[in-house]
Amino acid sequence: MRLHRVAPGIAAAVLAPALLLATPSFAATTAPAAVAGSAVSSSVDEPDADDLKVAIARILADPDSGRRVTREANALLDAGDPGAMRAWLETGYRIAQAEDDRVAIARILADPSISPALRAAANAALDDNTPEALRHFLEVGRYRIA
Repeated sequence: MRLHRVAPGIAAAVLAPALLLATPSFAATTAPAAVAGSAVSSSVDEPDADDLKVAIARILADPDSGRRVTREANALLDAGDPGAMRAWLETGYRIAQAEDDRVAIARILADPSISPALRAAANAALDDNTPEALRHFLEVGRYRIA
């Protein structure tokens, strides 16, 4: 999965309602009294359940989503708990993606025909063991090795 493609989509889905509700109307001279208050601030602070479902559905639509990401995302959509969805998008998705990346790198290492340079780069990514290093190897690093 390409995070540089997913992150802007998630950000747009989360911020769109907030930006639409927070911008002033140029046609009206005064703001309506019903709009002011806690209703606007709560929608600006937190996305609603539909926005969270859309963000998770976009992750599921990515063909690079691994088994753990797919399993957890489907479980979240089935449960429908906005708090759990929000927490997974903030931290759980990154952890699930890192596990799927480790499996993908292990599959690359299992191929006996890979070059020693590619094997060294894969092992270096696994030794670093950060989600960013794993993702970078899968998206960029393995293609730069000649």
